Amino acid sequence: MAAGVALPNWSASAAVADDPPLNSATKAAFQRLADAVFADRTQSLVDGARSGHQESQPRRTSGFTGKVRLSQAQAREEGSTLDALRARKSRLAQLGEKYSGASTKVTLNGTKTTGRRASVDVTETTTLTYEKVEGTGPRTTGFQAHHQLAFQADHKGDWQLTGIRDTDDGYLAVNQVTKPRGAAPVTTDAPPSATRSATTRPAPANPKNFTATGYDYNAMAAYATTYWSRYNPDYPDFNGIGDGGDCTNFVSQALKAGGWQHVPGYTTDFHKWFGNSEIQSDSFVGVNEFSWFALSSKRASSLANVYQMDIGDVLQLDFDRDGSKDHSMIVTNRSRQGMPYVTYHSTNTYNRSVASIVASYPNAAYYAYRT
Repeated sequence: MAAGVALPNWSASAAVADDPPLNSATKAAFQRLADAVFADRTQSLVDGARSGHQESQPRRTSGFTGKVRLSQAQAREEGSTLDALRARKSRLAQLGEKYSGASTKVTLNGTKTTGRRASVDVTETTTLTYEKVEGTGPRTTGFQAHHQLAFQADHKGDWQLTGIRDTDDGYLAVNQVTKPRGAAPVTTDAPPSATRSATTRPAPANPKNFTATGYDYNAMAAYATTYWSRYNPDYPDFNGIGDGGDCTNFVSQALKAGGWQHVPGYTTDFHKWFGNSEIQSDSFVGVNEFSWFALSSKRASSLANVYQMDIGDVLQLDFDRDGSKDHSMIVTNRSRQGMPYVTYHSTNTYNRSVASIVASYPNAAYYAYRT
């Protein structure tokens, strides 16, 4: 055997067919299987596509059992990927985003073969239809992604898909999942609970030390004042896609402008905090997740009374007192008389007095944070 040619991974004593031809029919089958793989991934994000363990329709890849099919290992890998995407669908739903339909089309760009191995480059074009469109919002979202598929022929000459590699340099598309080195970190500690804040006046004195942390609280207020209605294009706008809208995303941006540093990691780990135009941690955009990060990281502490807040502090509300916080605001002013004023997104508002908030929502639960 010539040097550099890999031996097949089956027994040398088995009856082995000649190298299978990579003709147009085989290439077309490669394309159809790739299309089925990515269509299954996209469909797992569509609302109603799966409930519990019952699928509304079988996986398209399950129909490939002949000359071109998934290897057993890759079938297990795809199962794990679909589970991860269904979990993502649930997180999206919590943020108010659901998809009512989807389409995926895969085109074959090229193939390379070495003996019984084939490398197949494809382009995926996917479109998802938003289930609920607010106002003049877009009805669909879409992307193009490039992948390289690895096929290997078995001793009978049947081709099996053994691996998929995303070849784009950008961030993950909505139907892609990371393949981290090693398992994701498992945190056994429960999220911290915030302490309810009183809304009575006058409040006990609790002056803020503006130099203790090294943060620029005036920069936080200046950012919020600048972008309360004129949204910063360097970040996504979550208005209209969730009960919390853009409020926590906006607060996080202001805190970042005042010196809060990113803590990179998995988006779902509440110990992490990061956000830019492409990717955001749950703690950067989620009301409850923000509270968990802020308290566990010691970047914030609970205040006993909402009227103790000062510039750069954060106020959260649980409107119906169901234990899940609903809204985030940041303090941008404090009067000499001790009245904090908050600025926020989702009903864009600047310098609204905390007294006005309390009067409007007398039955809400209030959580004030010293940052």
